[in-house]
Amino acid sequence: MASKYSEDFKKEAVRLYRSSGKGCRPVAEELGVSAYALRQWIDRYSDEQAVTLTEREELRKLRRENRILREEREILRKAAAFFAKEDASSR
Repeated sequence: MASKYSEDFKKEAVRLYRSSGKGCRPVAEELGVSAYALRQWIDRYSDEQAVTLTEREELRKLRRENRILREEREILRKAAAFFAKEDASSR
């Protein structure tokens, strides 16, 4: 069954709720929808609005950079252990 409210309307309702500082029921009444429906839309669109495309790209880049840094740190740890062992055996 198709919803009688468009996706744009639902997203705008969630944005209005978040920016209003009011409770769910007063905002729902202003919009002429049920508080239950507005709560469902808030749940549905909270993840969608939490991370923008730019933030998602930055997160991907930072995760890659973090992985590379961990690999480099592991290489340096092993090299330090190798040279410490070599230095101890040469004494």
